Amino acid sequence: MVNSMTVSPPAAGLARALRGQLLAIPVTVAIFSGAVALLANSFWLSAATSAVALSLSVAGLAILYGQLGLVSLCQFALVGVGGWVTLRVGHAFHPPFEVSLLAGGFVASAVGLIFGLPALRLRGLYLALVTLMLAGAFQIVISAWGFPDGGSGFLGRAMLARPAVAGEAVPYFLYVSIIAALGLMVAQWHKLAKPGRAWALIRKGETVAISAGVPVLIYKAWAFALSGFLAGIGGALLAGNVGQLDGRAFTAFESLNLFALTVVGGAYNWYGALIAGLLLRAIPALLTDLGIDGYVTIGIFGVALFHALATAPSGIAGQVAGLLKRLRAR
Repeated sequence: MVNSMTVSPPAAGLARALRGQLLAIPVTVAIFSGAVALLANSFWLSAATSAVALSLSVAGLAILYGQLGLVSLCQFALVGVGGWVTLRVGHAFHPPFEVSLLAGGFVASAVGLIFGLPALRLRGLYLALVTLMLAGAFQIVISAWGFPDGGSGFLGRAMLARPAVAGEAVPYFLYVSIIAALGLMVAQWHKLAKPGRAWALIRKGETVAISAGVPVLIYKAWAFALSGFLAGIGGALLAGNVGQLDGRAFTAFESLNLFALTVVGGAYNWYGALIAGLLLRAIPALLTDLGIDGYVTIGIFGVALFHALATAPSGIAGQVAGLLKRLRAR
C-alpha cells in the first residue's frame, strides 16, 4: 500500500516548478521597484507607480486572451469601476485604504462577470465588438454623470487618502509594487494550477472540455471575475496615486490600447504584464518629457501590435523567454 503522504516524482517536479515561478515574481518586482525608488525623480516615479498598477489589469486581460483566447475590449472600463468605487467608499466611510481597495476589486469583479456574459455565447470578433460597445457605453455614462464627481454627499467631490504607511511618493510606489506582486502571483497560480488546465481545455474546444468533465460556464465566469478583480485593484491603486480620477482617462480607446499592449508585452508570460504596463505609461511619459505630442503613441502602439502579430505572437516576454532558454541550453 502506497503511503498517502508520498508525492510521486512528476507531482513533486510540478510543485517545484510552481514554487519557482511564483518566487520569481516577488524577486523580480523587488529588484525593479528598488531600482526605481533609488533612481527615479518625482515625474518618473509617478509614471512607474501607474505602470505597476496597470500591470494588474494587463494580467487579468492576459488570462482571458492567453488562457482562453477571448478578446475583451472593455478592460480599462473595469479599471475605472474599481477606482471609482474605491474613491467613493474612501470618501463616504473613511475606512482603511485596504478596505476601499478590496471594495473596488470586488465590485469590478462583479461588473467584469456581467461584461463577460456575452462570452458564454460569443467568441472572436463578435465578442470583441460587444465588449468594445460596453466600453463605449461606460464612457458615455461617466461623461453624462460627471464621473467621478457626480453630485453632493456620497457622490461629491472627493480626494482619496493614501494608506497610512505609504503617504509619500516613494513608500506608496513600494506599496503598489507589493500589491502588484501579490496580484501577479495570484494570476500566475491560476494559470499553473487546476483553473489553468481547465482553461487550456476550453481553449482547445468546449466539446473537448465538456467531455473531460470541465464545467465550461463556471470556469469562463471564473476567468472574467478574476480579470475584473485584478483590473479593479489596479484602478484603486491608480486612484490612490493621484488622490482622484479623471473620467476622460477611461475611454474605449484606452481599452484598445490596453489590449494591444497586452499582446505586445506578452500574454503568455507573467512578466509580459509588467512590460505592457511600462509601455502604456513610460512611452507617453517619455514623449511628454521630450515635448512631443502624446497622440504619437497611437502610431507607435499600432506598429508594435502589427509587428507582434506578424513576427512575435508571444510578445516581448515570449522573446525574452526564448532567449533565456537558448542561453540555458548553451
